[in-house]
Order: sequence, then C-alpha cells, then structure tokens
Amino acid sequence: MSANVYDQANALESALRESDEFNNMKELYGKVNSNPESKAMFDEFRQVQMELQQKQMQGEEILEEDVQKAQSSAAEIENDENIKALMEAEQNMSQLIQDLNRVIMKPIEELYGINNQN
Repeated sequence: MSANVYDQANALESALRESDEFNNMKELYGKVNSNPESKAMFDEFRQVQMELQQKQMQGEEILEEDVQKAQSSAAEIENDENIKALMEAEQNMSQLIQDLNRVIMKPIEELYGINNQN
C-alpha cells in the first residue's frame, strides 16, 4: 500500500499554518501593516527587491544606483523595530522550511549515496 504523498503534503501545509513560526510571522506582519510608516518602508523594500530580482532574471545589468537604492532601503528597515522583528521571524520560518526540505530529500540522497561518498 503506497502512501498518498499529496495528502501528506497537504497535512504538512496545515501543520505549517499552525506552527509557532508561521503564527509569529503572521502576527508580526500584521504589526507592520497596521503601522503606516513601517508599511510604507516595507513595501518600498519589497519593491526594490522585486525590481532587482526581475533585472537578474532578465539578464539586465544591475547599476550602481540600483545597488545603492537597495542598500539604502535595507538600512532604513533595520531601524524599524516592527520590520526587524518580522525579518527575524522570516529567518526562523526559512530555517524550518530548510529543515523540512532536508527530511523530504533524504530518500533521494540515500538512493544516490549523497553525503556517503568520501
């Protein structure tokens, strides 16, 4: 009897939604959005990130002014406690997802002998 991987993936999604990491991130995102100054800074930061990502994906040159804009935006958000807390929560969530990815990839790594080759 084979396990229905998609059912288990959906269960994992539900577990992630109920996790402390996600709920903390959700609460902190709400704080950022409820503070007009934090929201404006965060929106600008995300816009700058998306523009840089789009340029990279399209093979466009990233200009010095693009880099300076990104650095300036990043420096601004570091001074906002709401955004700073949200970014830390995002890092915790990212770590959880990386840990889960290692677990998910374990059968393939074992199959190919990855990490066992010396």
